[in-house]
Amino acid sequence: MEFITKVAAPETIRCDCLAVGVFSDGTLSPSARRLDAASKGAIKAAIKSGDATGKRGNAVLLRALDGVAAARVLLVGLGAADKFNERAFAEVVREALRSAGQGTRELALAATEWPVAGRDAGWLARMLVAAAREAAFRTDELKSTKDELAALPAAVSLLLPARDAAVEAALKQGVALANGIELAKRLGNLPGNVCTPTYLGEQARNLGKECKLAVEVFDRKGIEKLGMGSFLSVTNGSAQPPRLIVLKYQGATRSAAPTVLVGKGITFDTGGISLKPGAHMDEMKFDMCGAAAVLGTLRAAAEMKLRLNLVGVIAACENMPSGTATKPGDIVTSMSGQTIEVLNTDAEGRLILCDALTYAERFKPAAVIDIATLTGACVVALGDVNSGLFASDEALAADLLQAAAGAADPAWRLPLDEAYQEQLKSNFADMANIGAPGKAGAVVAASFLARFTRNYRWAHLDIAGTAWKTGAAKGATGRPVPLLVHYLLGQAH
Repeated sequence: MEFITKVAAPETIRCDCLAVGVFSDGTLSPSARRLDAASKGAIKAAIKSGDATGKRGNAVLLRALDGVAAARVLLVGLGAADKFNERAFAEVVREALRSAGQGTRELALAATEWPVAGRDAGWLARMLVAAAREAAFRTDELKSTKDELAALPAAVSLLLPARDAAVEAALKQGVALANGIELAKRLGNLPGNVCTPTYLGEQARNLGKECKLAVEVFDRKGIEKLGMGSFLSVTNGSAQPPRLIVLKYQGATRSAAPTVLVGKGITFDTGGISLKPGAHMDEMKFDMCGAAAVLGTLRAAAEMKLRLNLVGVIAACENMPSGTATKPGDIVTSMSGQTIEVLNTDAEGRLILCDALTYAERFKPAAVIDIATLTGACVVALGDVNSGLFASDEALAADLLQAAAGAADPAWRLPLDEAYQEQLKSNFADMANIGAPGKAGAVVAASFLARFTRNYRWAHLDIAGTAWKTGAAKGATGRPVPLLVHYLLGQAH
């Protein structure tokens, strides 16, 4: 799918289909008004007839309008103007692509006239691309017969009143963002027998070659040498070897402190000896979506050539039951030297992340953000709408929440009060890996990680509810790549 800009009066644009907006109160966008005038009232006639309601999700295709150069005109319902927000914009773009009609190779959109409060034309351009590419994403990579999907336009044009270099640059940023999201979704959707820790390491190396990133992949011996006993305790039951994957993007001077992204890469999670129920266990292939988000974000940042330094750290392994698996009650020693009593082997994400977070210290980071499908408790608390955000730094939390809103990738901040640390007390080790059953599980998991992040600014994103969809729409979402990329856009100089 190609994305370009066009500068011309809407009635003179020659294309297969031109999409303009109509609000639910009957108000026409500026381009819709011009088309109505050129066609002697055809747009208002469609509204008067009740065909075009202006409600979000309503789209009416008009053909061969007199005085209009486009072969088709698509009237896209925008809903109420005061409720037209970031998520509504993405929904409308996707609806326009799906409704443009068979034979539409080029769809032109007057989308900069679909105002979202506080968002400029550059934002609209960037998010238009991301939304359009989401509509075109396929999940049939491993099918012998590809899915028959409705044809989408091969080219999308954004109508502008005048040439705007910033908007054209934003379109390119949108392509980079979409590439990052799609990488994260593709990796998340792959089954555990394909997307192993070794496979993730290979994908990181391929990404390094493509995007000129420095990549280092540690095998078991390398991880042992680093003293990551907590990480290795999770992989003890698996025949698949673990990998610690480190990627570095340098877009600023060497002296500039990097942002470090740490991803949970459990390529399949049975729960280990604390075995999960069988129902929906197939979805535990998605337990590496934090790692996938790190790779997707690195890709997007490198393609955008952001002026900052970025490091990705991924701890990747399987969590399997076997005669060599870690047992409930075992005590392991983390890279930090702190000991951990493993009361539940299904609370494994925090055991690999704590060592990765300790490793992140060596980069003297400006900030560290870990991303993990960490707790079912976060799904109970926030469902599939908001990712859970925890942060030890107020400014970092504010920046991430702002980025979440701007990316239409929402997050909600949850507490990190010191009182929650009481739940992690152990009679036999420095800490336990779980707290009291049924009590603030997502908060206690974040509190566990906080013990390993005292020496830098840190935030934790629990994406257990947002990284994938279940049911008929089963599949990875690519979240929180949009949030992270918008955060990095705000940090770049």
